Amino acid sequence: MASESFILLGVNHKTTPVEIREKIALSSGYEEPLQMLKNIPGCKECYLLSTCNRVEVLVVGVPGAELEEKLIAFLFGDNLSADECRKYIYNYTGRDAVNHLFNVSASLDSLVVGEAQILGQLKEAYRYAAEYHCAGPLLNRLLHKSFSVAKRIRTETGIGSSAVSISSAAVELARKIFGDLSDKHVLLLGAGEMAELAAQHLVGQGAVSVTVANRTFSRAVDLAQKFNGKAASFDELLVQLEKADIIISSTGAPNIILHKEEVKPVMKTRRNKPLFFIDIAVPRDLDPHLNDLENIYLYDIDDLSQVVEMNRTERDKEALKATRIVDEETLKFERWYEGMSLTPTIQELHKKADAICRQELEKSLSRLTSISEKERKSLEKMAGAIASKILYDPLQYLKSEDCGGRDNSQLKVENIRTIFGLGDGTEK
Repeated sequence: MASESFILLGVNHKTTPVEIREKIALSSGYEEPLQMLKNIPGCKECYLLSTCNRVEVLVVGVPGAELEEKLIAFLFGDNLSADECRKYIYNYTGRDAVNHLFNVSASLDSLVVGEAQILGQLKEAYRYAAEYHCAGPLLNRLLHKSFSVAKRIRTETGIGSSAVSISSAAVELARKIFGDLSDKHVLLLGAGEMAELAAQHLVGQGAVSVTVANRTFSRAVDLAQKFNGKAASFDELLVQLEKADIIISSTGAPNIILHKEEVKPVMKTRRNKPLFFIDIAVPRDLDPHLNDLENIYLYDIDDLSQVVEMNRTERDKEALKATRIVDEETLKFERWYEGMSLTPTIQELHKKADAICRQELEKSLSRLTSISEKERKSLEKMAGAIASKILYDPLQYLKSEDCGGRDNSQLKVENIRTIFGLGDGTEK
């Protein structure tokens, strides 16, 4: 009997370099990708998480090569062969998928361990999955549990006390280059959440001015006002580069927005005054060849891993506590899920035993015409007790804990269904 399970496929900053992550074939936003995912044969429930550091799909279905290939094609389209994708993609099922999701929600799998941003991203992705009717009862339960696991870890450990977000890590890198940032002019390319977080940290470090450039000028104005900064259109980008010291780019553009040949004449105007770029967009916004120019320093999102070494010892200590909690909560969820898979079989066992008892009891009672109502009730009670005693050992066998995991639990269910003639459980 084929068994449904949780299946999770994805890529992240640990497994996949940025030049491969750029080949993800999903359109922007959640609506269209979720509808595509929902329509994949074999996906009973589905969820999609897409951030600058990871893209993951989580579905309920029957694990197997056929569904795996469809999910890989969903992620990469024709941009990479399936064999090439498998070099970078991770694939978890069952308990391993649950454990991975809990690690992600707890920020144990983040570029910056302990950062708080990932939980908000998980919740936002879940809202879309719920809105488009992609998440059903199993994913609803699992995702809500992942949120409570993250909350428990925040409460019981200090994992967030010494951690920073991606944006603050970018600012820390700027401080390592320039030292004091109080006399620096900052240009933000993009007006999204990552740009806003970067601005918060930069202002906190005393940056003298913040300018926001965005394709939608009204959004640039709105964000700039929050920090007493200035707004600019993308048409002014090269002019703004002449005044800036630090450029943090986090747009959602599908292609490079600033090339080496465009910046080269700007450096002459600046008299080669240093220009520091941090590209935290995926796909990348900035031409990697900018690094070839003198006095230009370009770092992309993968380079930020060097910054997060700060406070690693303390974070690792708290991460050990958090990992223990994740493992504990994974085990609890697995037991709940196994109980869910046992329930139909247990109900059918009771139903079949009761039906046999009633049938045989009616045959006997039809021949015992002289018994009283009290005696009749006693016989019915006895028949029920016999059925319960017969079922006691099979039910204990089903419910017993062992080290075989969910696969062994499924085997036990199949054994009981075969022995008691309950069929394969697929009948409607």
